[in-house]
Amino acid sequence: MGVNTHIALNGTADVLLRGLNTLAPAERELIAIHVSAENGCVYCQTIHSAIAAHYLGGDEQILAQVKQDFQKAPIPEKLKALLCIAGKIQGDGKNLTDADIQGARKLGATDLEIHDTLLIASMFCMCTGNGWRTGETSSRPRSNVTQRLVRKTQRKSRQNTRLKEH
Repeated sequence: MGVNTHIALNGTADVLLRGLNTLAPAERELIAIHVSAENGCVYCQTIHSAIAAHYLGGDEQILAQVKQDFQKAPIPEKLKALLCIAGKIQGDGKNLTDADIQGARKLGATDLEIHDTLLIASMFCMCTGNGWRTGETSSRPRSNVTQRLVRKTQRKSRQNTRLKEH
């Protein structure tokens, strides 16, 4: 791992958000936005909202409604069930129940769509929920390990900048 880790993460995100799937790209982006909003990651919310708006023909009102209260948003019931699953992964995966899965299935979600929802939610929890964002995007406390890692990365970045200046 190390310097090129971002290549693997970006590749995984591309497959999850833009690969072949029965979920529309806009639906996958809405899952990413929902988890990012719950994690308080302004960067991910912004970039994925722009992408989703493109897929939705510029309809940013739906995005705002999904962020505010997806249950009241004018989106399919199946997507609401998938967003519920994603939210339970974001909060604490132990809260996800068989009833949640069965409910999504009853609304037409396939096992692959449920699986991919779990993967998208997990990916965005890993990237935005555990401190891999700058402190300015959220007031959520980070672990000591993450804080040390961020400080170390910031120090190295400043050192590299100074070396380039000389």
